[in-house]
Amino acid sequence: MNSPSNRVSIIGAGKVGSTLAQRIAEKNLADVVLLDIVEGWPQGVALDLMEARGVERHDRQIVGTNDYTDTANSNIIVIAAGVPRKPGINREDLIKINARIVTEATKKAIEHSPEAILITVTNPLDIITYLAWEAADLPKHRVMGMGGVLDSARFQTFIAMEWGVSNADVNATVIGSHGDLMVPLPRYSTVNGIPINQLMDAGAIDRIVQRTRHGGAEIVELMKTGSAYFAPASAVCLMVESILFNQSRLLPCCVYLQGEYGVQNIFLGVPCRLGSQGVEQIVELELSDTERAAFIESGKLVAENIEEAKAILKTAS
Repeated sequence: MNSPSNRVSIIGAGKVGSTLAQRIAEKNLADVVLLDIVEGWPQGVALDLMEARGVERHDRQIVGTNDYTDTANSNIIVIAAGVPRKPGINREDLIKINARIVTEATKKAIEHSPEAILITVTNPLDIITYLAWEAADLPKHRVMGMGGVLDSARFQTFIAMEWGVSNADVNATVIGSHGDLMVPLPRYSTVNGIPINQLMDAGAIDRIVQRTRHGGAEIVELMKTGSAYFAPASAVCLMVESILFNQSRLLPCCVYLQGEYGVQNIFLGVPCRLGSQGVEQIVELELSDTERAAFIESGKLVAENIEEAKAILKTAS
């Protein structure tokens, strides 16, 4: 899959989608198809990115379109369509709008790329990933959400800021849902291999954990009219690279669980290996009773919201 003809289609040319297109092209990972329902918008973004090639020195093709047939034969499809978070709106509030948008977009995209791997970005992520999986009718190893990579990147950044060290020396792990009930794991988060609970006091760790849990909301409150897009785009790009180049990176992603961590039949963030076939392996960490209870609690809320989303879609049909 790591031939020069790799193709990634991004459904939704908003800030996340357009930034992701830039990341993928400028890292020379794949050609990009950027699709949006707004006529002219994805074409304009694509042309702007193409005109930057002379400076960025790559020859990747970036195509903007309103037609799903132009996404045919994609290696990876990224679903970034939908309404972003705004002040006063949490991820669960987005279900009514984004469930329909993502279900329709997924079906149309997979129709033209039935062998593709599907990555979801749209919130509420864990619920949306489940709905996309059902809509796509793909094997579970070919569907995943990016929440864990983003949450872990935020945790990593806050650790580096608190401890005053380079991000390059920090590794962080966050599991569970992509929301307020996510489960950052200080025991599995390190600075140059040393667990952070050996380097900083409980108060500092708790501050970092709470800021990580509300990292997205903090940005929404600051921006007023939008939500994060640079870090989400970088998180997806990392996943795309691991898949296209069969790197088998161990990354925390939103994947389908069938008994792992004591959870059944939902998508939730856990460490897994990503390679050319998608999710190659789910890694089960040894959790404390408190960590496991928090993980299961986050899963319960996701399961409840999935049922709510199904009811909404059933009513709409």
